[in-house]
Amino acid sequence: MTSPVAGINPEMLAWARKRSGQTIDEVAESLGKEGSVIQSWEAGEAAPTYVQLEKLAYSVFRRPLALFFFPTPPDEPDPHQSFRTLPDFEIEELSAETRFRIRQARAMQLSFAELADGKNPAERQLIRDLQAVENPNPAVLASALRDYIGIDISTQKGWKSTEQALRSWRAAVEAAGVFVFKDTFKQKDVSGFSLFDKEFPVIYVNNSTAKARQMFTLFHELGHLITHTSGVTKRNDAYIGALRGHSREVEQFCNRFAADVLVPESAFSSEDLSASDDNISRLARRYRVSREVILRRLLDRGTVSGAYYRAKIKQWAADYFAKSDDDTVSKGNYYATQASYLSDTFARIAFRSYYQGAISLQDLAHHLNLKMSSVTGLEQALLQKAS
Repeated sequence: MTSPVAGINPEMLAWARKRSGQTIDEVAESLGKEGSVIQSWEAGEAAPTYVQLEKLAYSVFRRPLALFFFPTPPDEPDPHQSFRTLPDFEIEELSAETRFRIRQARAMQLSFAELADGKNPAERQLIRDLQAVENPNPAVLASALRDYIGIDISTQKGWKSTEQALRSWRAAVEAAGVFVFKDTFKQKDVSGFSLFDKEFPVIYVNNSTAKARQMFTLFHELGHLITHTSGVTKRNDAYIGALRGHSREVEQFCNRFAADVLVPESAFSSEDLSASDDNISRLARRYRVSREVILRRLLDRGTVSGAYYRAKIKQWAADYFAKSDDDTVSKGNYYATQASYLSDTFARIAFRSYYQGAISLQDLAHHLNLKMSSVTGLEQALLQKAS
């Protein structure tokens, strides 16, 4: 169809673009049009063809096509509402793809609520049981968390690889009622994010970062959930210096909490704490964490200065996004990748609902964000993962 589509609400075109974080010129470039064309659509002076509308919906804005015929925008919180501890200038830097991942995470929360009848299936829920009170002590809460999930320092040092460490931490957190998804973000400076909900708290981790970094992201975002906030982990956390009051306290707490969980002071204080590169690397291998976590612990102790810490982080930036050598997900295996990305708890509940006849195959595919023809392949990959 080459004629303009009738009935489009131009306000919805503008709303979808702004929510995607894209400018008029960026949308125009995606469609191979001039910016003035997009402006005319948003002003209601002209309208896209059906083919153009499809591309806007499914490729550019990643929204249902029907959205553009709505009389008013849906009730959907924007990133400024969700991530209150992130400065406005950082929120504006969130890419369209990252914003889509955030919407995808919200959809997963809604699917969880539907599949689990509105009740978290975990017998114990750490977000409920380990709440951070006013002026929380990150070291105390980190110790309480380790006791709660049952991972002591000897167990941690016994893990054979960062892959095993990440898998063990993730499983322990999920067993305590927090649902951890992974995905590959195109925006490399975003390590992950979390969405707080009393029943269905969700963490998304960027799988394109090194496994050791993914562990830090997991616990930084868990710190947000414990403080009943949603958050974003950025590669460069210099923005914290621009924060004030409660927002700054929360971000500082989350960084310190993550470091205290991964490298407890009680064990760390007995180590050789010299700040040489070789010793930092040795300690990182010993605790199965990133060099950044070790350096942060040294910074917290006053062993190194803030300037030294920032210089080292910049020096190690090339390693930051490197994949770990022991990645066990078969590269190029779509189903194995999707199985590794899904929350185990979510997958289990979704397939159980299907086999109990509570949902159809079409519903199952919808909850899993897959085509119906891909469900069987994913199920086989999940079974192989669990074996």
